[in-house]
Amino acid sequence: MKHDENLTWVIYDISKNKARRKIVKATEEAGLYRVQKSVFLGSINRACLDEMVLKVKEWLNEETDSLYVFPMCEADFKKIILLGQAFDRKMVTDDIKSLFF
Repeated sequence: MKHDENLTWVIYDISKNKARRKIVKATEEAGLYRVQKSVFLGSINRACLDEMVLKVKEWLNEETDSLYVFPMCEADFKKIILLGQAFDRKMVTDDIKSLFF
């Protein structure tokens, strides 16, 4: 992780398939990795995060949809407690896997 980046979680609940696909694409293009079906995680700098948020805001229906962005420092990330399966290992790249272990 670069010094100007934060680990960031993006969690969403989007009702329309077309909007959901666009939001997934924008999230992946920003360099975040899918850790569950509606959860993404990755290192991202503030400018790139702001750009992604502006893009997804266009497709979000504020009456029915929700999208949460949680930046966190690496020290806090290492304090996360994972129980059970925790995440689908097939959906996560080696870059993010290494942060869990």
